[in-house]
Amino acid sequence: MRLATVRTPAGTRAARIEGDVVVELEAPDVGALLAAGGDPAAAPATGRRYAWADADLAPVVPQPPKVLALGLNYRAHIAEMGHAVPDHPTVFTKFARALIGARDDIWLPPESAAVDWEAELGIVIGAPVRRASAGTAAAAIAGYTVVNDISMRDWQYRTSQWDQGKTWEHATPVGPVLVTTDAVDPADLRITCAVDGVMVQDGRTADLCFPPVEIVRYLSTVCTLVPGDVIATGTPAGVGHGRTPPVYLRPGQVVRTEIEGIGVLENRCVAEPV
Repeated sequence: MRLATVRTPAGTRAARIEGDVVVELEAPDVGALLAAGGDPAAAPATGRRYAWADADLAPVVPQPPKVLALGLNYRAHIAEMGHAVPDHPTVFTKFARALIGARDDIWLPPESAAVDWEAELGIVIGAPVRRASAGTAAAAIAGYTVVNDISMRDWQYRTSQWDQGKTWEHATPVGPVLVTTDAVDPADLRITCAVDGVMVQDGRTADLCFPPVEIVRYLSTVCTLVPGDVIATGTPAGVGHGRTPPVYLRPGQVVRTEIEGIGVLENRCVAEPV
């Protein structure tokens, strides 16, 4: 099953995607739908149906209780950045105001000259979980989505704490849909990123050091994960910062992020309105 959050004149609305048709549901967004519990497939529809191509897509979870993310989690990316494979997940956070929809513009802030792309598999939590076993961690995952962890590298590396380079506003696309766990296996999916049609990242989730269930198990030891939490799982090799010389995003460029079996983000880069 595929779920999305769409924008309507009356506000956002959760939707079930049936082929190329959007079926709006009574819940205001996917996060609220998950928090309500029950089977999303049985959620009542509002009666509004229209073409997927016409949907105005919000972030799949517009106001997640938490946005957690991992760095240095693909072996090839660790190598290109010159780091050792970590013994434990490298964790940082984002805030909801950083998130944008699958077709929204990425804002390039005037304060950064080093804005980078990072295609990532996203996990969406569907049930509360704390100190999870592998089994309860797997059961707590509602599904998967596509994330691009757009990073302001010049701010990220000002200190050893990365958050200040990771949560700039209106810069992290999440979507286009949540694909439930019965419909996709995240063990070995192709994940790509192209900038202006040029492939810059082409990896597979099989290269993850810490796969989704282990990530949920680990993070749930630190804090309770709740429905609607979003977890970005790290990026494969090919980031701009790892190139010689480094390459960064510029206004007018289009970033296309895709994970097989889940979907595509296509976002134009623009100078942030200030």
